[in-house]
Amino acid sequence: MQNATDKDQTRLQQLNDQYIESVLKSDVDWYRQHLADDFVCIDSEGITLDKEAFLRRTAGGTQIADYKLENVTVRIYGETALVQATGLFTRKDGVPGMCRYTDVYVRAGNDWKVVSAQITRAQARTQAAG
Repeated sequence: MQNATDKDQTRLQQLNDQYIESVLKSDVDWYRQHLADDFVCIDSEGITLDKEAFLRRTAGGTQIADYKLENVTVRIYGETALVQATGLFTRKDGVPGMCRYTDVYVRAGNDWKVVSAQITRAQARTQAAG
């Protein structure tokens, strides 16, 4: 049987995968359920989005055709967790890209909510996702 930390690690990895999948599917409902009410995102352009602005942007669709995660790490500090990863993606116009991000989660009852996301654009490799 897994201990609480193992269960939390597994759950946070699952939430991270779902977060990325929801970007690709423009799944506003997933975000509405899993983002804290006071969620803040700082996107790769340095624009700060609150939860409602993030939901509106998500509803508008994505320019990303393919997305692959690398170097995913989950670190738990009591009731708070950091999820960090590198994302390799290909836009719908075929241009590759790369970003690194940190998402901050807090425990909410028996689950976790995302309270913050910070996305940093990085220099793309020649072969992105795929």
